[in-house]
Amino acid sequence: QVQLVESGGGSVQAGGSLRLSCTAFGYWYRHHCMAWFRQAPGKEREWVATIYTASNSPSYTDSVKGRFTLSQDNAKNTLYLRMNSLKPEDTAMYYCAAVYSLCPASAAAYNYWGQGTQVTVSS
Repeated sequence: QVQLVESGGGSVQAGGSLRLSCTAFGYWYRHHCMAWFRQAPGKEREWVATIYTASNSPSYTDSVKGRFTLSQDNAKNTLYLRMNSLKPEDTAMYYCAAVYSLCPASAAAYNYWGQGTQVTVSS
């Protein structure tokens, strides 16, 4: 059984930065997709970024391109999301997710989820 644990959320002013971490605990196949989603109050869960670990080639939703960066430390089973130039519209609960396949865009396709970490950006 795999458990995902996120950390690194917080409150920042617009233009600030945060780095989110997602660590996988438990037995973990080497090749899998990991993703970040976010959900703001009253809105649907939104895909933010994904990476298929074997390719090390991340993808980002348009609204975060150039501002957010995915990286991974395979030795630590940890995925990072560096968020720069944060905007108030980035405010949401951020979730880490994983699935043993190529990266789907739909949240419903992911088997494993973390508990979420809150990011709040004030103007």
